[in-house]
Amino acid sequence: MNSKQNDLFVNQMWDDSIIPTLMEYIKIPNKSPLFDPDWRTKGYMDDAVQLLANWSKTHAIPNMQLEIVQLENRTPVIFIEVPGNNDDTVLLYGHLDKQPEMTGWDADLHPWKPVLRNEKLYGRGAADDGYALFASLTAIKSLHEQGLPHARCVILIEACEESGSFDLPYYIQHLENRIGKPSLVICLDSGCGNYDQLWVTTSLRGMVGGVLKIEVLSQGIHSGIGSGIVPSCFRVLRQLINRIENEKTGDVLLENLQVAIPTQREQQAERAANVLGEAVYKDLHFLPHVKPESTHVPELLLRQTWKPALSVIGIEGIPTIENAGNVTLPQLSVKLSMRLAPTSDASEALHILKTRLEENPPHNVNITFTVNEAANGWNAPAEEAWLLKATEEASQAYFGREAICMGEGGSIPFIGMLGEKFPQAQFLITGVLGPESNAHGPNEFLHLPTGKKLTACVAHIIAQHYTKN
Repeated sequence: MNSKQNDLFVNQMWDDSIIPTLMEYIKIPNKSPLFDPDWRTKGYMDDAVQLLANWSKTHAIPNMQLEIVQLENRTPVIFIEVPGNNDDTVLLYGHLDKQPEMTGWDADLHPWKPVLRNEKLYGRGAADDGYALFASLTAIKSLHEQGLPHARCVILIEACEESGSFDLPYYIQHLENRIGKPSLVICLDSGCGNYDQLWVTTSLRGMVGGVLKIEVLSQGIHSGIGSGIVPSCFRVLRQLINRIENEKTGDVLLENLQVAIPTQREQQAERAANVLGEAVYKDLHFLPHVKPESTHVPELLLRQTWKPALSVIGIEGIPTIENAGNVTLPQLSVKLSMRLAPTSDASEALHILKTRLEENPPHNVNITFTVNEAANGWNAPAEEAWLLKATEEASQAYFGREAICMGEGGSIPFIGMLGEKFPQAQFLITGVLGPESNAHGPNEFLHLPTGKKLTACVAHIIAQHYTKN
């Protein structure tokens, strides 16, 4: 591959076509079904699918086939097949559904209004994960521009990843024969430790989540009457949370959720820590004087990627401050999210968590934990020599620095599914979600130079995949 020609072509595609289309994509509030039960009637999902499909048709590769597949009562997928020069297959994955708005956006920014500033494209979903289809097709197209051979390529873009990919197993089964048996899976929905080199994700945490509901009264009563007699919902919540995590360290107390961390992953964390240093926590918008849970960077990376962690991410049953009277609350509901180690079994973890929360309720109050999501994590198979060589060459060619392997703290359910479905496949999991890009939060942005360089890297690696034997 001519790296200079590849770089020029990719940059031109981004500047002339991808960025303008991503700006239109940001304007579409196609929230994932978990956050918008009326997604079918609102039509935003269809708008996003058509925008990406129309762009793909405009930039079609010869003999490329594109189909919008929608099973009954399921979110749609975009399925693209590009013929190759041998019988092998590369599967490229992304998603087009989005997280909800979230509060806290700067006054001049907005989740559904694109803003282009200082080589960053602000707005919900461009980096997570709207760019994936554009980058995937552009990478393949760059090979055609140079007349380079490649394996058959399948691009699959789903529409419920942010809801846990609950529709995806049905499509994997429905499209099984058309997908084939890929020897390389490329996923562009992950993160990067910085914007200076290619980052390869070697593991993903799993997750279980649900709503914990605590009920003590049939209705609220005057706190002068209830306090001291009625068990406080908050005190019960504290007791239940203390069953799960150490209140001082945040360490999860459920032993069955702990796993042995592979030596290779510990070594990769050490290497990543040497590259990132204190930026691991200093880039996380800490308020002045607030300290991270540890200042030992390798330990922080392992806590983020290989150890379970509990988060309270939502709450109901509490009046706003201006509406808060002296009332003993009758009930309280909190949404819990438990990140799991990559090799933990999500079903087992869910059973353990639900049992621990519901058993022996304090004061015999009503406690229910209703599950709304569960997904296994993923630990990459051993990387073959050709893939290690290709990622290093690509990073040096387009970033000018070495490639770095590191676990990721988030979850991509699709990867775990494919890991089980295609145990013989190699995986390239990477992405553009780097420092301060703030996916799912306010002021989310796509770092455009990284998007361009990553696209060029994907083209290089697909080319190397063809010649690996």
